Amino acid sequence: MIKTLIVDDEPLAQEILETYLKSYEDFELTGVSSNALEANKMLKENDIDVMFLDIQMPQLNGIDFLKILENPPLVVFTTAFKEYALEGFELEAVDYLLKPISKERFDKAIEKVRHDLGRNAEAFEDSIFVKSDKKLHRLYYDEIFYIEGLKDYVIIKTETSKIVTLQTMKSLEEKLSNNNFKRIHRSYIVNLDKIKSVVGNNLEILIKGEKVKLPIGKNYKDNLLDIVNSRRL
Repeated sequence: MIKTLIVDDEPLAQEILETYLKSYEDFELTGVSSNALEANKMLKENDIDVMFLDIQMPQLNGIDFLKILENPPLVVFTTAFKEYALEGFELEAVDYLLKPISKERFDKAIEKVRHDLGRNAEAFEDSIFVKSDKKLHRLYYDEIFYIEGLKDYVIIKTETSKIVTLQTMKSLEEKLSNNNFKRIHRSYIVNLDKIKSVVGNNLEILIKGEKVKLPIGKNYKDNLLDIVNSRRL
């Protein structure tokens, strides 16, 4: 797990960053602090991998705080002030995020952190880890039937369970794109090996002998049929 510290004096900013971090199964939020002095204490007591650091804070700003640290973790600056960007990168920050921070921009920062740490969220070729009910669940690709999107959550359906996890369909689609999964609708991703038939604008899969119909979006149908036809004997 990538141990993470949020340092920001704005409660709303803290809440947004916490919410974003929950969608990454390989990140663990170790602590949240509203000032540099408290954060320094947390750094000494914990082995932190990355710190999301605000700049304009009481007592000591984020730039000056980073300068006094002897062995700082990786740092991603999160601030409303773009004028500190050059100095931030001169201090070898991994990234510099301007508030308000979008989830898409935050995703890019996360990938930079993973790269710099030499880690990959999908370290296993045959499975994926997802966070649900305060646990990391390892799901093998061949046991996943389909995935259903529900606002900010997705439901991953296997033969015996439904795993609900906080992340977007887009991020999960990217993770699974090279592992036999295909988006068939804005709300559905399917394991191609589980398709039993395609009827009109629906495809059918069998789960414990029972047919489950999933809708095919009109923007996805042609591509899906090309894939299905290429697999015919």
